[in-house]
Amino acid sequence: MDNEHPRARLYYLFGAGNHPKGSPWLARLPAGLCAIPVGLFGLAGAWRRAGAFGWSLAADVFPPIVWSSAAIWAIILLLYAAKCHRHWPAVLAEFRHPVQGPLQALLPMSTLLAVIHVGDPAHDIRTAICIAALALNAIIAYRVCATLASGQLPANAVTPALYLPLVGGPLVGGMALASLDYAGWGAISFGAGLAGWAMLEAKVLDKLFSGPLPEGLRPTIGIELAPPLVASLSAATLWPELPALVLAMGLGMALLPLAVVMARIAWWSQVPFSVGFWSFSFPLAACASVVLEAVHRGGWPIWIGHVVLLTATVAIGLLALRTLLLLAQRKLLP
Repeated sequence: MDNEHPRARLYYLFGAGNHPKGSPWLARLPAGLCAIPVGLFGLAGAWRRAGAFGWSLAADVFPPIVWSSAAIWAIILLLYAAKCHRHWPAVLAEFRHPVQGPLQALLPMSTLLAVIHVGDPAHDIRTAICIAALALNAIIAYRVCATLASGQLPANAVTPALYLPLVGGPLVGGMALASLDYAGWGAISFGAGLAGWAMLEAKVLDKLFSGPLPEGLRPTIGIELAPPLVASLSAATLWPELPALVLAMGLGMALLPLAVVMARIAWWSQVPFSVGFWSFSFPLAACASVVLEAVHRGGWPIWIGHVVLLTATVAIGLLALRTLLLLAQRKLLP
């Protein structure tokens, strides 16, 4: 990867002759902003579990997190819809891009999480939104699969972002379908996510072991932590009687990706803060939810769940604070 020409990297990151600084701010609005509501919805889900399992503090913490998540999700979705209307060529260029295309999967993923956590709309409306989000994710996933199958994916475009449409979307879709009482369809979606994970894991890890990612993509390495944790959370949602030992196995499967990410801390921790660092938020929130489920099902000490949840909350809170500072400095968009 490091031997590739710098111009090739610039092309894979921004496209040919399309430097983002020369475009209107709406045209530069990245789908990656949806990583913010994805992480916040995940944290809200963890606090909701804590409340259901008897932690009284959660009754006061959950509502502000879930409604702020919903507000941010709605604002970003409306802005991206405006971008589709006014700058469709830019949206289409992102869709065809080997790196930005997979990141567009955060749009349907955040919508699926909204279906799970925002329960006010009628069941039929939530079902229709869920189907639309799954369909959009399927289109993005097909594009990624076609690029991979044809051998056209550039070597330095193999990043953890590939997990989003092929693994994250189906796994979160399984949870959304289960929340709508379509557990059978949810299990099919869950299986598709496991298949995508199996297809990508060796390829992505091989690229991570070969050297550092391009600097602009290093913050997205947090996505590497997500598959085992989100898969465990999805399984816990689909099968309420799943024993704690199975969830513990899922936590154990996350240790190798964690080692890979932490071994590269000298590369990604020195990169200036950007929205890309929200890639760590959903895995942290999913980890907290899985630990809480294991505590509840396996009789583990309750303090373990509280410590993990508070740690995830502090980490995501710091991400939110840094993001607000970027917004205040007008540096939020690339």
